[in-house]
Amino acid sequence: MASPTRLVRESRVTKPVVLLAEELSPATVDSLGPDFELRHCDGSDRSQLLPALADADAVLVRSATKIDAEALAAARRLKVVARAGVGLDNVDVKSATQSGVMVVNAPTSNIVSAAELAVGLLLAAARHVAPASDALRRGEWKRSKYTGVELYEKTAGIVGLGRIGVLVAQRLSAFGMKVIAYDPYVQAGRAAQMGVRLVTLDELLAEAEVISVHLPKTAETLGLIGEAQLRRVRPEVIVVNAARGGIVDEPALYSALKEGRVAAAGLDVFATEPCTDSPLFELENVVATPHLGASTHEAQEKAGIAVARSVRLALAGELVPDAVNVQGGVIAEEVRPGIPLAEKLGRIFTALADGIAQQLDVEVRGEITVHDVTVLELAALKGAFADVVEENVSYVNAPLLAAERGLEVRLLTDPDSPDHRNLVTVRGTRADGSQVSVSGTLVGIQQRERLVEIDGYDVEIEPTEHLVLAQYEDRPGMIGTVGNILGDAGVNIAGMQVSRDRRGGQALVAMAVDSAVSSEVIEDIHVAMDAEWVRRVDLA
Repeated sequence: MASPTRLVRESRVTKPVVLLAEELSPATVDSLGPDFELRHCDGSDRSQLLPALADADAVLVRSATKIDAEALAAARRLKVVARAGVGLDNVDVKSATQSGVMVVNAPTSNIVSAAELAVGLLLAAARHVAPASDALRRGEWKRSKYTGVELYEKTAGIVGLGRIGVLVAQRLSAFGMKVIAYDPYVQAGRAAQMGVRLVTLDELLAEAEVISVHLPKTAETLGLIGEAQLRRVRPEVIVVNAARGGIVDEPALYSALKEGRVAAAGLDVFATEPCTDSPLFELENVVATPHLGASTHEAQEKAGIAVARSVRLALAGELVPDAVNVQGGVIAEEVRPGIPLAEKLGRIFTALADGIAQQLDVEVRGEITVHDVTVLELAALKGAFADVVEENVSYVNAPLLAAERGLEVRLLTDPDSPDHRNLVTVRGTRADGSQVSVSGTLVGIQQRERLVEIDGYDVEIEPTEHLVLAQYEDRPGMIGTVGNILGDAGVNIAGMQVSRDRRGGQALVAMAVDSAVSSEVIEDIHVAMDAEWVRRVDLA
């Protein structure tokens, strides 16, 4: 018979170990519950962290603990890394994915705090709060110098109508402001329900007396508000960026403020952070904060509780709402390899559609349909929104994002798949009634991903990190033309597939390239080929 000591030791071993690598709130610890063995260490001290990870099933971190390839290699039993916050700069997501470790964060924990800070920056800029306060502290009473402006009946332009953008729009509406917004991925009807009028970016720049940015930082949005855009705004405009640094071009903004083409600015984010030395800080009409969007007690508490809940779900093998890289839940092994493919198809679909369609069908065909393939619909939907909304998109919030934008989504299954063992198709209808589609499958023993149809054209190409797609009139010399343009830009073509509907008709070229392609190069290709359309897709 086993000794009592041995029985105690064995009972302890059966409890999953959760490592708390940083100080977390009591509410976070309480949310984990009694089902885990909780251990603590100073995650910023590698000599403590690496040994502590050896037996951990989960690790909870904030921003001071770096979970990189070395840390993951030391964590033999690790199943989940939980970041009690939004950013994942301190977590090597790619290495975690390769190690089969789920990464979760709390993508909605700070949306109220971020929205309130944006409004606070706007109010501070409109009423010269920072320079007036500094003057008073120096013993100067300068009421007339710091005369401000009211927000009432002014026009606010929201650039990006995601969750934070919506919250800002609601709050500015309460000030009696007229709210317009630019977001090509939101239906006009949905915006109208919120009392927001959708406009083009040029219209927003011309009309708005306040511009508040709420977009993700992508290749498309980097420098979106630059020199040319800031020359089209009203001179009384106030520019607020509490989203991501680099979306508003900082040198261009400095020039516009210095020359009186922009009245004031409120900034919480910068192209390079930490940022403690910027020409913008010299200007009295700039109020700046050191990336404080999520820095409230409430946001930190929400983040901790959210990731504690995700850890419980992950270690129980259930669906995890905020999984960044690996989808949880009870998923058949036959279905699991198709999840990344479905997400890529969703991202390619959105690039092809040049926005979110009004209706989206996810069609799954073949023997895989004997299993529950709902996760493939979620993965495709997650991909469809990944590059167009500010917040992180998860398998749970993707349907909510679709509902908020009036997007109808259907999952269609058919056990009959004539050409492929299994086939996933993402198909949608644009606002003008035209359809867009992209299909993919997995081939061979190693289940390699292949695109097999793009917008009705048969292809066979691997969906690599960077793709360039173009539809054009079939005529000699076009492939050489696009090859020369990419070659001149230093972009290597790793694979190419050409398909056409008939000789001399319409053709499609799909290219896998080794590096990202700039907007300028895409435009050059468009002009040189006289193409119907050219799209780039970055799946990295």
